Amino acid sequence: MSEFAVNTPWVSDQSTIARWIASHLRRHMWLLWVMFVGAFGNAALAAVVPVLVGIAFNAVLADPVDIRLVGLAALGIIVSQTVRAVLQLGRNFSSAVVGERLEKDMRQELYISLLGKSMTFHDLQPVGDTMARATNDVHELNLMMYPGINLVVGSLNFMLMPLLFAPRYDWQLVFAPLFFVVTYILALIRYMGTLDPVTERVRQAFGEMNSRLAEAIDGIEMVKSVAQEPAEIERFEVNAQEYREATVAQGRIEARFLPLLLLGITQALGFAHALLLFRAGRVDVGDVVAYMGLLQLFGFPTFISLTAYSRVSLGVAGARRVLELMRQETQLDENVGGYQGVINGKIEFEGVMFGYADSMSVLQDVSFVVQPGQTVAIVGQTGAGKSSLAKLINRTYDAGNGRILIDGRDVREWNLAALRRQISIIEQDIFLFSRTVAENIAFGCPEATQEMVEAAAKAAQAHDFIMNFKDGYETKIGERGVTLSGGQRQRLALARAFLTRPRILILDDSTSAVDSATEDQIQQAIVQAAQRQTTILITHRLSQIRWADLVLVLRKGRLEAAGNHDTLMQQSPAYRRIFEQYEDEQLSR
Repeated sequence: MSEFAVNTPWVSDQSTIARWIASHLRRHMWLLWVMFVGAFGNAALAAVVPVLVGIAFNAVLADPVDIRLVGLAALGIIVSQTVRAVLQLGRNFSSAVVGERLEKDMRQELYISLLGKSMTFHDLQPVGDTMARATNDVHELNLMMYPGINLVVGSLNFMLMPLLFAPRYDWQLVFAPLFFVVTYILALIRYMGTLDPVTERVRQAFGEMNSRLAEAIDGIEMVKSVAQEPAEIERFEVNAQEYREATVAQGRIEARFLPLLLLGITQALGFAHALLLFRAGRVDVGDVVAYMGLLQLFGFPTFISLTAYSRVSLGVAGARRVLELMRQETQLDENVGGYQGVINGKIEFEGVMFGYADSMSVLQDVSFVVQPGQTVAIVGQTGAGKSSLAKLINRTYDAGNGRILIDGRDVREWNLAALRRQISIIEQDIFLFSRTVAENIAFGCPEATQEMVEAAAKAAQAHDFIMNFKDGYETKIGERGVTLSGGQRQRLALARAFLTRPRILILDDSTSAVDSATEDQIQQAIVQAAQRQTTILITHRLSQIRWADLVLVLRKGRLEAAGNHDTLMQQSPAYRRIFEQYEDEQLSR
Protein backbone atom coordinates (compact mmCIF):
# COMPACT_ATOMS: atom_id res chain seq x y z
CA MET A 1 0.00 0.00 0.00
CA SER A 2 1.06 3.58 -0.54
CA GLU A 3 -0.29 7.04 0.23
CA PHE A 4 1.33 8.33 -2.93
CA ALA A 5 2.24 6.56 -6.16
CA VAL A 6 3.91 7.69 -9.39
CA ASN A 7 3.69 5.96 -12.75
CA THR A 8 7.32 5.28 -13.63
CA PRO A 9 8.58 3.85 -16.94
CA TRP A 10 9.99 0.87 -15.06
CA VAL A 11 8.85 -1.50 -12.35
CA SER A 12 11.55 -2.90 -10.09
CA ASP A 13 11.46 -6.40 -8.63
CA GLN A 14 11.87 -6.02 -4.86
CA SER A 15 11.48 -9.70 -3.98
CA THR A 16 15.21 -10.12 -3.30
CA ILE A 17 18.24 -7.84 -3.27
CA ALA A 18 19.75 -9.55 -6.32
CA ARG A 19 16.54 -9.24 -8.32
CA TRP A 20 16.08 -5.62 -7.28
CA ILE A 21 19.56 -4.69 -8.50
CA ALA A 22 19.15 -6.82 -11.65
CA SER A 23 15.79 -5.21 -12.48
CA HIS A 24 17.50 -1.81 -12.52
CA LEU A 25 20.51 -3.06 -14.47
CA ARG A 26 18.28 -4.56 -17.18
CA ARG A 27 17.24 -1.03 -18.10
CA HIS A 28 20.80 -0.38 -19.31
CA MET A 29 21.55 -3.63 -21.14
CA TRP A 30 23.36 -2.07 -24.09
CA LEU A 31 25.78 -0.31 -21.74
CA LEU A 32 26.33 -3.58 -19.87
CA TRP A 33 27.10 -5.32 -23.17
CA VAL A 34 29.66 -2.60 -23.93
CA MET A 35 31.21 -3.24 -20.52
CA PHE A 36 31.30 -7.05 -20.96
CA VAL A 37 32.63 -6.88 -24.54
CA GLY A 38 35.17 -4.27 -23.50
CA ALA A 39 36.28 -6.39 -20.53
CA PHE A 40 36.66 -9.53 -22.66
CA GLY A 41 38.48 -7.67 -25.44
CA ASN A 42 40.74 -5.95 -22.93
CA ALA A 43 41.73 -9.26 -21.34
CA ALA A 44 42.11 -11.07 -24.69
CA LEU A 45 44.34 -8.35 -26.11
CA ALA A 46 46.35 -8.29 -22.88
CA ALA A 47 46.97 -12.03 -23.44
CA VAL A 48 48.12 -11.29 -27.00
CA VAL A 49 51.23 -9.49 -25.69
CA PRO A 50 52.95 -12.51 -24.04
CA VAL A 51 51.99 -14.68 -27.03
CA LEU A 52 53.63 -12.23 -29.45
CA VAL A 53 56.63 -11.84 -27.14
CA GLY A 54 57.06 -15.64 -27.18
CA ILE A 55 56.92 -15.64 -30.97
CA ALA A 56 59.49 -12.83 -31.13
CA PHE A 57 61.70 -14.70 -28.63
CA ASN A 58 61.73 -17.81 -30.84
CA ALA A 59 62.40 -15.62 -33.92
CA VAL A 60 65.48 -14.10 -32.22
CA LEU A 61 66.79 -17.54 -31.19
CA ALA A 62 66.30 -18.93 -34.69
CA ASP A 63 69.29 -19.36 -36.97
CA PRO A 64 69.28 -17.09 -38.84
CA VAL A 65 67.38 -14.46 -36.79
CA ASP A 66 63.97 -13.75 -38.34
CA ILE A 67 63.96 -9.93 -38.10
CA ARG A 68 60.77 -9.69 -40.16
CA LEU A 69 58.85 -11.84 -37.67
CA VAL A 70 60.20 -9.78 -34.76
CA GLY A 71 58.98 -6.61 -36.49
CA LEU A 72 55.56 -8.09 -37.14
CA ALA A 73 55.33 -9.14 -33.48
CA ALA A 74 56.21 -5.61 -32.37
CA LEU A 75 53.66 -4.11 -34.78
CA GLY A 76 51.07 -6.58 -33.52
CA ILE A 77 51.70 -5.45 -29.95
CA ILE A 78 51.29 -1.79 -30.89
CA VAL A 79 48.07 -2.35 -32.85
CA SER A 80 46.55 -4.73 -30.27
CA GLN A 81 47.26 -2.41 -27.36
CA THR A 82 45.83 0.57 -29.24
CA VAL A 83 42.60 -1.34 -29.81
CA ARG A 84 42.75 -2.52 -26.19
CA ALA A 85 42.93 1.08 -24.96
CA VAL A 86 39.76 1.94 -26.90
CA LEU A 87 37.95 -1.12 -25.53
CA GLN A 88 39.07 -0.31 -21.99
CA LEU A 89 37.81 3.25 -22.39
CA GLY A 90 34.42 1.92 -23.51
CA ARG A 91 34.33 -0.55 -20.63
CA ASN A 92 35.17 2.05 -17.97
CA PHE A 93 32.89 4.69 -19.46
CA SER A 94 29.87 2.38 -19.78
CA SER A 95 30.24 0.99 -16.27
CA ALA A 96 30.61 4.50 -14.83
CA VAL A 97 27.46 5.65 -16.65
CA VAL A 98 25.53 2.60 -15.43
CA GLY A 99 26.71 3.31 -11.88
CA GLU A 100 25.51 6.92 -12.00
CA ARG A 101 22.16 5.93 -13.52
CA LEU A 102 21.76 3.15 -10.98
CA GLU A 103 22.29 5.65 -8.16
CA LYS A 104 19.87 8.16 -9.67
CA ASP A 105 17.11 5.63 -10.34
CA MET A 106 17.38 3.92 -6.96
CA ARG A 107 17.46 7.23 -5.09
CA GLN A 108 14.38 8.38 -7.00
CA GLU A 109 12.62 5.10 -6.24
CA LEU A 110 13.49 5.44 -2.55
CA TYR A 111 12.29 9.07 -2.48
CA ILE A 112 8.96 8.12 -4.06
CA SER A 113 8.65 5.26 -1.58
CA LEU A 114 9.32 7.58 1.37
CA LEU A 115 6.68 10.04 0.19
CA GLY A 116 4.23 7.15 0.03
CA LYS A 117 4.85 5.99 3.60
CA SER A 118 2.31 6.77 6.30
CA MET A 119 2.94 9.10 9.20
CA THR A 120 3.22 6.07 11.49
CA PHE A 121 6.31 5.03 9.53
CA HIS A 122 7.85 8.50 9.64
CA ASP A 123 7.09 8.85 13.35
CA LEU A 124 9.08 5.70 14.12
CA GLN A 125 11.88 5.99 11.56
CA PRO A 126 14.84 8.21 12.63
CA VAL A 127 15.42 11.02 10.14
CA GLY A 128 19.21 10.75 10.33
CA ASP A 129 19.15 7.05 9.50
CA THR A 130 16.78 7.71 6.60
CA MET A 131 19.14 10.39 5.26
CA ALA A 132 22.12 8.04 5.59
CA ARG A 133 20.31 5.41 3.53
CA ALA A 134 19.07 7.91 0.94
CA THR A 135 22.52 9.45 0.43
CA ASN A 136 25.45 7.29 1.49
CA ASP A 137 23.91 3.82 1.12
CA VAL A 138 22.50 4.62 -2.32
CA HIS A 139 25.90 6.02 -3.36
CA GLU A 140 27.47 2.71 -2.34
CA LEU A 141 25.44 1.13 -5.15
CA ASN A 142 27.14 3.47 -7.60
CA LEU A 143 30.56 2.48 -6.26
CA MET A 144 29.52 -1.17 -6.35
CA MET A 145 29.08 -0.81 -10.11
CA TYR A 146 32.10 1.38 -10.74
CA PRO A 147 34.76 0.49 -9.81
CA GLY A 148 33.37 -2.65 -8.06
CA ILE A 149 31.60 -4.82 -10.64
CA ASN A 150 33.63 -3.26 -13.44
CA LEU A 151 36.84 -4.57 -11.85
CA VAL A 152 35.26 -7.91 -10.95
CA VAL A 153 34.15 -8.51 -14.55
CA GLY A 154 37.59 -7.45 -15.79
CA SER A 155 39.39 -9.73 -13.35
CA LEU A 156 37.22 -12.72 -14.26
CA ASN A 157 38.12 -12.26 -17.92
CA PHE A 158 41.82 -11.99 -17.03
CA MET A 159 41.54 -15.26 -15.09
CA LEU A 160 39.96 -16.89 -18.12
CA MET A 161 42.75 -16.05 -20.60
CA PRO A 162 45.54 -18.33 -19.24
CA LEU A 163 43.08 -21.23 -19.31
CA LEU A 164 42.28 -20.50 -22.97
CA PHE A 165 45.81 -19.75 -24.26
CA ALA A 166 48.00 -22.17 -22.25
CA PRO A 167 46.85 -25.34 -24.10
CA ARG A 168 48.17 -23.92 -27.40
CA TYR A 169 51.67 -24.73 -26.12
CA ASP A 170 50.88 -27.99 -24.30
CA TRP A 171 47.62 -29.21 -22.80
CA GLN A 172 49.36 -30.04 -19.50
CA LEU A 173 50.17 -26.37 -18.95
CA VAL A 174 46.53 -25.77 -18.04
CA PHE A 175 47.08 -27.32 -14.58
CA ALA A 176 48.82 -24.34 -12.95
CA PRO A 177 46.18 -21.79 -14.15
CA LEU A 178 43.45 -24.21 -13.10
CA PHE A 179 45.01 -24.47 -9.63
CA PHE A 180 44.97 -20.68 -9.27
CA VAL A 181 41.37 -20.29 -10.46
CA VAL A 182 40.00 -23.02 -8.18
CA THR A 183 41.89 -21.93 -5.05
CA TYR A 184 41.15 -18.26 -5.75
CA ILE A 185 37.41 -18.94 -6.00
CA LEU A 186 37.42 -21.03 -2.80
CA ALA A 187 39.34 -18.32 -0.95
CA LEU A 188 37.00 -15.67 -2.36
CA ILE A 189 33.87 -17.53 -1.19
CA ARG A 190 35.26 -17.75 2.33
CA TYR A 191 36.40 -14.11 2.21
CA MET A 192 32.99 -12.78 1.08
CA GLY A 193 31.17 -14.92 3.64
CA THR A 194 33.27 -13.36 6.39
CA LEU A 195 33.19 -9.85 4.93
CA ASP A 196 29.45 -9.48 4.27
CA PRO A 197 28.24 -9.29 7.91
CA VAL A 198 31.04 -6.85 8.74
CA THR A 199 30.18 -4.50 5.86
CA GLU A 200 26.55 -4.71 7.00
CA ARG A 201 27.75 -3.63 10.44
CA VAL A 202 29.71 -0.75 8.87
CA ARG A 203 26.63 0.58 7.07
CA GLN A 204 24.48 0.11 10.19
CA ALA A 205 26.99 1.94 12.38
CA PHE A 206 27.17 4.80 9.88
CA GLY A 207 23.36 5.09 9.91
CA GLU A 208 23.26 5.21 13.72
CA MET A 209 26.02 7.82 13.83
CA ASN A 210 24.21 9.94 11.25
CA SER A 211 20.95 9.55 13.15
CA ARG A 212 22.57 10.86 16.34
CA LEU A 213 24.06 13.80 14.43
CA ALA A 214 20.73 14.75 12.84
CA GLU A 215 18.94 14.49 16.18
CA ALA A 216 21.48 16.72 17.93
CA ILE A 217 21.39 19.35 15.19
CA ASP A 218 17.59 19.32 15.01
CA GLY A 219 17.46 19.84 18.77
CA ILE A 220 20.41 22.22 18.94
CA GLU A 221 18.32 24.94 20.62
CA MET A 222 17.48 22.59 23.48
CA VAL A 223 21.10 21.38 23.72
CA LYS A 224 22.39 24.92 24.06
CA SER A 225 19.62 26.10 26.36
CA VAL A 226 20.62 23.55 29.02
CA ALA A 227 24.38 23.58 28.25
CA GLN A 228 24.52 19.90 27.26
CA GLU A 229 27.14 20.23 24.50
CA PRO A 230 29.73 18.05 26.31
CA ALA A 231 27.18 15.30 26.91
CA GLU A 232 26.09 15.32 23.27
CA ILE A 233 29.73 15.19 22.14
CA GLU A 234 30.29 12.19 24.37
CA ARG A 235 27.21 10.44 22.96
CA PHE A 236 28.33 11.14 19.41
CA GLU A 237 31.82 9.82 20.16
CA VAL A 238 30.29 6.49 21.18
CA ASN A 239 28.61 6.17 17.77
CA ALA A 240 31.71 7.39 15.94
CA GLN A 241 33.82 4.82 17.81
CA GLU A 242 31.41 2.05 16.82
CA TYR A 243 31.70 3.11 13.17
CA ARG A 244 35.49 3.20 13.46
CA GLU A 245 35.63 -0.27 15.05
CA ALA A 246 33.40 -1.70 12.33
CA THR A 247 35.63 -0.18 9.63
CA VAL A 248 38.78 -1.49 11.31
CA ALA A 249 37.19 -4.95 11.54
CA GLN A 250 36.56 -4.76 7.80
CA GLY A 251 40.22 -3.84 7.27
CA ARG A 252 41.40 -6.82 9.32
CA ILE A 253 39.38 -9.22 7.19
CA GLU A 254 40.71 -7.63 4.00
CA ALA A 255 44.27 -7.93 5.30
CA ARG A 256 43.86 -11.68 5.86
CA PHE A 257 42.80 -12.25 2.26
CA LEU A 258 46.13 -13.09 0.58
CA PRO A 259 45.63 -13.96 -3.11
CA LEU A 260 49.22 -12.79 -3.63
CA LEU A 261 50.37 -16.03 -2.00
CA LEU A 262 48.28 -18.03 -4.46
CA LEU A 263 49.81 -16.08 -7.33
CA GLY A 264 53.33 -16.86 -6.12
CA ILE A 265 52.57 -20.57 -5.74
CA THR A 266 50.93 -20.67 -9.18
CA GLN A 267 53.90 -18.99 -10.88
CA ALA A 268 56.34 -21.35 -9.16
CA LEU A 269 54.32 -24.43 -10.13
CA GLY A 270 53.82 -23.16 -13.67
CA PHE A 271 57.48 -22.31 -14.18
CA ALA A 272 58.63 -25.71 -12.84
CA HIS A 273 56.13 -27.53 -15.03
CA ALA A 274 57.09 -25.54 -18.12
CA LEU A 275 60.80 -26.30 -17.54
CA LEU A 276 60.04 -30.02 -17.25
CA LEU A 277 58.17 -29.91 -20.54
CA PHE A 278 61.03 -27.93 -22.10
CA ARG A 279 63.55 -30.59 -21.03
CA ALA A 280 61.24 -33.21 -22.50
CA GLY A 281 61.27 -31.29 -25.78
CA ARG A 282 57.53 -30.62 -25.80
CA VAL A 283 57.86 -26.80 -25.67
CA ASP A 284 60.61 -24.39 -26.68
CA VAL A 285 62.05 -21.33 -24.95
CA GLY A 286 59.63 -18.90 -26.54
CA ASP A 287 56.70 -21.00 -25.37
CA VAL A 288 58.02 -20.94 -21.78
CA VAL A 289 58.40 -17.15 -21.94
CA ALA A 290 54.88 -16.72 -23.37
CA TYR A 291 53.42 -19.10 -20.80
CA MET A 292 54.97 -17.22 -17.89
CA GLY A 293 53.65 -13.99 -19.39
CA LEU A 294 50.17 -15.50 -19.44
CA LEU A 295 50.48 -16.44 -15.77
CA GLN A 296 51.34 -12.80 -15.04
CA LEU A 297 47.78 -11.94 -16.13
CA PHE A 298 46.64 -13.37 -12.78
CA GLY A 299 48.29 -10.33 -11.22
CA PHE A 300 45.31 -8.14 -12.14
CA PRO A 301 42.64 -10.15 -10.23
CA THR A 302 45.16 -10.58 -7.42
CA PHE A 303 45.87 -6.91 -6.81
CA ILE A 304 42.35 -5.52 -7.40
CA SER A 305 40.56 -8.17 -5.36
CA LEU A 306 40.61 -6.24 -2.06
CA THR A 307 39.19 -3.06 -3.59
CA ALA A 308 36.71 -4.65 -5.98
CA TYR A 309 35.07 -7.22 -3.73
CA SER A 310 34.86 -4.94 -0.69
CA ARG A 311 33.10 -2.38 -2.90
CA VAL A 312 30.66 -5.06 -4.03
CA SER A 313 30.08 -6.18 -0.45
CA LEU A 314 29.48 -2.60 0.74
CA GLY A 315 27.14 -2.04 -2.21
CA VAL A 316 25.09 -5.13 -1.36
CA ALA A 317 24.95 -4.03 2.29
CA GLY A 318 23.78 -0.59 1.18
CA ALA A 319 21.18 -2.14 -1.14
CA ARG A 320 19.92 -4.30 1.72
CA ARG A 321 19.40 -1.21 3.92
CA VAL A 322 17.70 0.78 1.14
CA LEU A 323 15.42 -2.11 0.19
CA GLU A 324 14.60 -2.72 3.86
CA LEU A 325 13.37 0.87 4.10
CA MET A 326 11.25 0.61 0.96
CA ARG A 327 9.75 -2.73 2.02
CA GLN A 328 8.47 -1.45 5.34
CA GLU A 329 4.70 -1.53 5.20
CA THR A 330 2.60 1.60 5.36
CA GLN A 331 -0.81 1.55 6.97
CA LEU A 332 -2.56 3.75 4.41
CA ASP A 333 -3.50 3.31 0.77
CA GLU A 334 -4.20 6.19 -1.58
CA ASN A 335 -7.23 4.33 -3.02
CA VAL A 336 -6.70 5.47 -6.61
CA GLY A 337 -10.20 4.45 -7.65
CA GLY A 338 -11.87 6.03 -4.62
CA TYR A 339 -14.52 8.71 -4.50
CA GLN A 340 -13.35 12.16 -5.64
CA GLY A 341 -16.38 14.41 -5.19
CA VAL A 342 -16.60 17.89 -3.68
CA ILE A 343 -16.80 17.88 0.12
CA ASN A 344 -19.86 19.52 1.67
CA GLY A 345 -18.39 19.35 5.17
CA LYS A 346 -20.42 16.87 7.19
CA ILE A 347 -18.20 14.92 9.61
CA GLU A 348 -19.28 11.86 11.59
CA PHE A 349 -17.31 9.84 14.13
CA GLU A 350 -18.83 6.45 14.97
CA GLY A 351 -17.26 4.59 17.90
CA VAL A 352 -13.75 5.63 16.88
CA MET A 353 -10.76 4.16 18.71
CA PHE A 354 -7.16 5.06 17.92
CA GLY A 355 -3.65 4.61 19.26
CA TYR A 356 -0.20 5.32 17.81
CA ALA A 357 0.86 1.89 19.06
CA ASP A 358 -1.27 -1.16 19.64
CA SER A 359 -0.68 -1.03 23.38
CA MET A 360 -1.39 2.70 23.75
CA SER A 361 -4.96 3.94 23.29
CA VAL A 362 -5.33 7.68 22.59
CA LEU A 363 -9.02 7.85 21.65
CA GLN A 364 -11.73 5.51 22.95
CA ASP A 365 -15.25 5.12 21.57
CA VAL A 366 -15.58 8.69 20.26
CA SER A 367 -18.85 9.50 18.46
CA PHE A 368 -20.24 12.84 17.29
CA VAL A 369 -21.67 14.57 14.21
CA VAL A 370 -20.66 17.92 12.69
CA GLN A 371 -23.01 19.48 10.15
CA PRO A 372 -21.71 21.24 7.02
CA GLY A 373 -20.59 24.80 7.71
CA GLN A 374 -20.50 24.43 11.48
CA THR A 375 -17.63 25.72 13.59
CA VAL A 376 -16.48 23.19 16.17
CA ALA A 377 -14.22 23.86 19.15
CA ILE A 378 -12.38 20.92 20.67
CA VAL A 379 -11.25 21.48 24.26
CA GLY A 380 -9.56 19.36 26.87
CA GLN A 381 -6.48 18.97 29.00
CA THR A 382 -3.08 18.33 27.45
CA GLY A 383 -2.90 14.74 26.22
CA ALA A 384 -6.66 14.35 25.92
CA GLY A 385 -6.35 13.40 22.21
CA LYS A 386 -7.46 16.66 20.56
CA SER A 387 -4.77 16.80 17.86
CA SER A 388 -5.00 13.05 17.27
CA LEU A 389 -8.72 13.37 16.61
CA ALA A 390 -8.11 16.11 14.05
CA LYS A 391 -5.48 14.06 12.19
CA LEU A 392 -7.95 11.23 11.68
CA ILE A 393 -10.21 13.43 9.56
CA ASN A 394 -7.79 13.77 6.64
CA ARG A 395 -6.34 10.27 7.21
CA THR A 396 -2.96 11.41 8.44
CA TYR A 397 -3.63 8.35 10.55
CA ASP A 398 -6.37 5.71 10.29
CA ALA A 399 -8.67 4.79 13.13
CA GLY A 400 -8.10 1.40 14.68
CA ASN A 401 -11.80 0.71 15.21
CA GLY A 402 -14.98 2.53 14.32
CA ARG A 403 -15.64 4.75 11.32
CA ILE A 404 -15.03 8.34 10.28
CA LEU A 405 -17.37 9.58 7.55
CA ILE A 406 -17.15 12.67 5.38
CA ASP A 407 -20.49 13.47 3.73
CA GLY A 408 -21.71 10.01 4.64
CA ARG A 409 -18.73 8.17 3.10
CA ASP A 410 -16.09 6.36 5.10
CA VAL A 411 -12.83 8.29 4.67
CA ARG A 412 -11.24 5.02 3.48
CA GLU A 413 -13.60 5.09 0.48
CA TRP A 414 -12.30 8.48 -0.64
CA ASN A 415 -9.40 8.96 -3.01
CA LEU A 416 -6.76 10.10 -0.54
CA ALA A 417 -5.45 12.99 -2.67
CA ALA A 418 -8.98 14.26 -3.36
CA LEU A 419 -9.77 14.08 0.36
CA ARG A 420 -6.65 15.90 1.50
CA ARG A 421 -6.81 18.61 -1.15
CA GLN A 422 -10.09 19.75 0.42
CA ILE A 423 -8.94 19.62 4.06
CA SER A 424 -6.34 21.99 5.53
CA ILE A 425 -4.72 21.47 8.91
CA ILE A 426 -2.72 24.25 10.54
CA GLU A 427 -0.77 22.92 13.48
CA GLN A 428 0.82 24.82 16.34
CA ASP A 429 4.27 23.68 15.18
CA ILE A 430 4.33 25.37 11.78
CA PHE A 431 6.59 23.97 9.05
CA LEU A 432 7.84 26.36 6.39
CA PHE A 433 10.21 25.50 3.57
CA SER A 434 13.47 27.28 2.79
CA ARG A 435 11.84 29.06 -0.14
CA THR A 436 10.36 32.47 -0.83
CA VAL A 437 7.39 33.78 1.13
CA ALA A 438 5.19 33.55 -1.97
CA GLU A 439 6.23 29.95 -2.64
CA ASN A 440 5.42 28.97 0.93
CA ILE A 441 1.96 30.54 0.77
CA ALA A 442 1.26 28.91 -2.61
CA PHE A 443 2.67 25.51 -1.60
CA GLY A 444 -0.74 23.79 -1.62
CA CYS A 445 -1.90 25.73 -4.68
CA PRO A 446 1.09 26.10 -7.04
CA GLU A 447 -1.05 27.52 -9.86
CA ALA A 448 -2.06 30.55 -7.75
CA THR A 449 -1.38 34.01 -9.16
CA GLN A 450 0.44 36.74 -7.26
CA GLU A 451 -2.87 38.51 -6.68
CA MET A 452 -4.35 35.37 -5.10
CA VAL A 453 -1.29 34.97 -2.87
CA GLU A 454 -1.51 38.56 -1.67
CA ALA A 455 -5.26 38.26 -1.04
CA ALA A 456 -4.69 35.20 1.14
CA ALA A 457 -1.89 36.98 3.01
CA LYS A 458 -4.12 39.98 3.66
CA ALA A 459 -6.87 37.73 5.01
CA ALA A 460 -4.34 36.14 7.39
CA GLN A 461 -3.05 39.58 8.47
CA ALA A 462 0.37 38.75 7.01
CA HIS A 463 0.58 41.25 4.13
CA ASP A 464 1.89 44.17 6.18
CA PHE A 465 4.87 42.41 7.75
CA ILE A 466 5.69 40.72 4.43
CA MET A 467 5.91 44.13 2.72
CA ASN A 468 8.32 45.27 5.43
CA PHE A 469 10.83 42.70 4.17
CA LYS A 470 13.42 44.01 1.74
CA ASP A 471 12.27 41.69 -1.07
CA GLY A 472 8.62 41.46 -0.04
CA TYR A 473 6.99 38.26 -1.23
CA GLU A 474 10.26 37.18 -2.87
CA THR A 475 12.07 37.11 0.47
CA LYS A 476 13.63 33.70 1.05
CA ILE A 477 13.00 32.49 4.56
CA GLY A 478 15.22 30.10 6.49
CA GLU A 479 14.57 26.40 6.82
CA ARG A 480 11.49 25.73 8.99
CA GLY A 481 10.94 29.50 9.04
CA VAL A 482 13.62 30.16 11.64
CA THR A 483 14.08 33.71 10.39
CA LEU A 484 10.48 34.55 11.35
CA SER A 485 8.77 35.00 14.67
CA GLY A 486 6.20 32.49 15.88
CA GLY A 487 3.33 34.81 15.03
CA GLN A 488 4.67 35.46 11.54
CA ARG A 489 4.99 31.74 10.87
CA GLN A 490 1.43 31.12 12.01
CA ARG A 491 0.05 33.89 9.82
CA LEU A 492 1.89 32.51 6.76
CA ALA A 493 0.43 29.09 7.51
CA LEU A 494 -3.04 30.64 7.74
CA ALA A 495 -2.49 32.38 4.41
CA ARG A 496 -1.45 29.04 2.89
CA ALA A 497 -4.67 27.47 4.19
CA PHE A 498 -6.89 30.34 3.04
CA LEU A 499 -5.40 30.17 -0.47
CA THR A 500 -6.40 26.53 -0.96
CA ARG A 501 -10.03 27.38 -0.03
CA PRO A 502 -10.53 24.11 1.88
CA ARG A 503 -13.94 22.63 2.52
CA ILE A 504 -12.80 21.63 6.01
CA LEU A 505 -10.35 23.85 7.91
CA ILE A 506 -8.69 22.54 11.07
CA LEU A 507 -6.81 24.99 13.28
CA ASP A 508 -4.73 23.33 16.00
CA ASP A 509 -4.10 26.20 18.44
CA SER A 510 -2.81 28.10 15.43
CA THR A 511 -3.18 31.60 16.88
CA SER A 512 -1.30 30.93 20.12
CA ALA A 513 1.73 32.98 19.05
CA VAL A 514 -0.06 36.17 17.98
CA ASP A 515 -1.14 39.13 20.06
CA SER A 516 -4.75 39.80 20.93
CA ALA A 517 -5.24 42.54 18.32
CA THR A 518 -3.87 40.36 15.51
CA GLU A 519 -5.86 37.40 16.80
CA ASP A 520 -9.08 39.43 16.57
CA GLN A 521 -8.27 40.32 12.96
CA ILE A 522 -7.45 36.71 12.10
CA GLN A 523 -10.60 35.52 13.80
CA GLN A 524 -12.64 37.86 11.64
CA ALA A 525 -10.98 36.31 8.57
CA ILE A 526 -11.75 32.83 9.92
CA VAL A 527 -15.36 33.82 10.53
CA GLN A 528 -15.67 35.01 6.94
CA ALA A 529 -14.02 31.81 5.64
CA ALA A 530 -16.21 29.67 7.93
CA GLN A 531 -19.32 30.72 6.01
CA ARG A 532 -18.27 28.45 3.15
CA GLN A 533 -16.56 25.62 5.06
CA THR A 534 -16.63 23.44 8.14
CA THR A 535 -14.16 24.77 10.70
CA ILE A 536 -12.62 22.83 13.58
CA LEU A 537 -10.76 24.76 16.26
CA ILE A 538 -8.48 23.10 18.78
CA THR A 539 -8.13 26.02 21.11
CA HIS A 540 -8.03 27.42 24.60
CA ARG A 541 -9.04 30.91 23.44
CA LEU A 542 -12.31 31.79 25.19
CA SER A 543 -13.53 33.99 22.34
CA GLN A 544 -13.21 31.13 19.88
CA ILE A 545 -14.85 28.64 22.22
CA ARG A 546 -17.86 30.92 22.76
CA TRP A 547 -18.15 31.54 19.03
CA ALA A 548 -18.28 27.83 18.12
CA ASP A 549 -21.56 26.16 17.11
CA LEU A 550 -20.45 22.93 18.78
CA VAL A 551 -17.98 22.33 21.58
CA LEU A 552 -16.46 18.86 22.10
CA VAL A 553 -14.99 18.14 25.51
CA LEU A 554 -12.31 15.44 25.53
CA ARG A 555 -10.99 13.85 28.69
CA LYS A 556 -8.40 11.06 28.66
CA GLY A 557 -9.30 10.09 25.11
CA ARG A 558 -13.05 9.96 25.67
CA LEU A 559 -15.75 12.39 24.58
CA GLU A 560 -16.92 13.74 27.93
CA ALA A 561 -19.56 16.14 26.60
CA ALA A 562 -20.78 17.85 23.44
CA GLY A 563 -22.98 20.91 22.87
CA ASN A 564 -22.76 24.68 22.56
CA HIS A 565 -21.10 26.86 25.16
CA ASP A 566 -24.21 27.85 27.08
CA THR A 567 -25.54 24.30 27.27
CA LEU A 568 -22.23 22.86 28.45
CA MET A 569 -21.79 25.56 31.09
CA GLN A 570 -25.10 24.45 32.58
CA GLN A 571 -24.84 20.69 32.14
CA SER A 572 -21.15 19.66 32.07
CA PRO A 573 -18.98 20.00 35.22
CA ALA A 574 -15.95 18.86 33.20
CA TYR A 575 -16.46 21.68 30.69
CA ARG A 576 -16.93 24.26 33.42
CA ARG A 577 -13.65 23.22 35.04
CA ILE A 578 -11.78 23.46 31.73
CA PHE A 579 -13.41 26.76 30.81
CA GLU A 580 -12.62 28.26 34.22
CA GLN A 581 -9.02 27.06 33.94
CA TYR A 582 -8.65 28.69 30.52
CA GLU A 583 -10.22 31.86 31.94
CA ASP A 584 -7.73 31.96 34.81
CA GLU A 585 -4.81 31.41 32.43
CA GLN A 586 -5.83 34.27 30.17
CA LEU A 587 -6.49 36.64 33.07
CA SER A 588 -3.02 35.92 34.46
CA ARG A 589 -1.31 36.94 31.21
